[in-house]
Amino acid sequence: MWSPKSGTASMSEHLRFDINEKVATIRIDRPEKLNAFTDDMLLAWVDALEECRSSDAVNVIVITGTGGAFTTGGDTTGFAKSAASTSAGIRHRLTDFIHRLPLKLDEIDKPVIAALNGIATGGGLDIALMCDMRYAAQSARFAETYASLALIPGLGGAYLLPRLIGTPRARELLWSADFIDAQEAERIGLVNRVYPDDELMDRTYEYAGRIANASPLAIRLIKRMTRQDAHTDLRAALDLAASNMSVVRGGEDHDEALRALKERRPPQFKGK
Repeated sequence: MWSPKSGTASMSEHLRFDINEKVATIRIDRPEKLNAFTDDMLLAWVDALEECRSSDAVNVIVITGTGGAFTTGGDTTGFAKSAASTSAGIRHRLTDFIHRLPLKLDEIDKPVIAALNGIATGGGLDIALMCDMRYAAQSARFAETYASLALIPGLGGAYLLPRLIGTPRARELLWSADFIDAQEAERIGLVNRVYPDDELMDRTYEYAGRIANASPLAIRLIKRMTRQDAHTDLRAALDLAASNMSVVRGGEDHDEALRALKERRPPQFKGK
C-alpha cells in the first residue's frame, strides 16, 4: 500500500502538503466544515501548487479531502457580507484573488489527480474539474449548487463542465443544482473511475506512482498537447506533434527507454 509517509507539512491550519516518491499530496483538512475553504487556505493552496510546479521533486500531484467531503467550495459564512459589497469589489475579489487557484492549476504541466473522497459541490466541484483526472469513492456525491443560491459558477464551472460532459448535460446539472452519485458521474464522464471508499487512495496512489516513474518530459508534453489540441484544428495539432516529437526522440529518456527495453529492466528516467 502506497501512502504519504512521515513529514507531512501544514501549509496552513487546514491544508496539509506532503511529497513522497515524486508524488505530492495536497489534502484539505477542515472536515467539520466539509472542507469549505477560507482565504488563508486558498492562499496556502496556491503556494503549494507553485511549489509542485517548480520542484523537480514532484512529478504528479494528488488533491484530496479529509472526512466525508472533498470540498464544498468557499465558506458560505462570508457570503452575506460579500453580498453587501459593491459590484466592483466582488469582481476584484474574484479576478485578483479567488481566480489565482484555477489560473495556477492551468499553469501546471504535471499531471493533477483529484481523489474525490466525498461530497464535492459548487466551487469544490469546479476545482475537481480543473484536475486532469478524477477518481471517486463509491459514496461520493456531486452537485453544481450555484443556482440554488441564486449564483453563477465563479471558479470556471461554466467553462469546464460542458467541455467534459457536453453542453446539454452540463446545463442540466448547473440549472437544477441536483446531486448525482459516483456511479452516475462515471457514466456521464464526470469522473474517470469509481472505487470502494476504502480503496480510493490506494488505487489513486497506485496510478500516480506509475505516472511519477514515467518519463517526465513525455508526460508533460502529452498534457500540453492534449490541452492545446482541444482548441485547434488537425493540421495544427499534427504540426505541434511533429515539433514535440523531435524533442522527445532526441532526449535522454527515450534512449534510456530503449536500453531498458533491450535489457528487460525498469527504466530510470531523468526528465531530459
